Amino acid sequence: MSLYQVQKLIYELNRDPRTRERFSAGRDAVLAEYQLTDEEKGALTKPDIGLLYVLGVNGQLLMHFAALHKIEWPDYLERMRQGLKDHGQVREGVYAATGYEGVEAHDARLKNEREKR
Repeated sequence: MSLYQVQKLIYELNRDPRTRERFSAGRDAVLAEYQLTDEEKGALTKPDIGLLYVLGVNGQLLMHFAALHKIEWPDYLERMRQGLKDHGQVREGVYAATGYEGVEAHDARLKNEREKR
């Protein structure tokens, strides 16, 4: 897996209008510039927020990437939750280090965040 490469591309898409234009016009060409697995390419193209979360993409990057794709906050949170159900534990990155105990722990955290609003 190439988490750094995934995050680097997401960072560029979030920040650089030219990269977004190029990605919209020819995704395969942009994806070829990064060392990505087929799974990562599919998740970026769809976009599969849940899988990207499970792959370990940083939440700050992922939240802006979701917004870029017009995914509303509640749907973003649900997609992350569904990603855990569909793809298992977070595999890499800072969220893997938190020791989440699965979907139930994630649901409790999301509920707590909603209640704070």
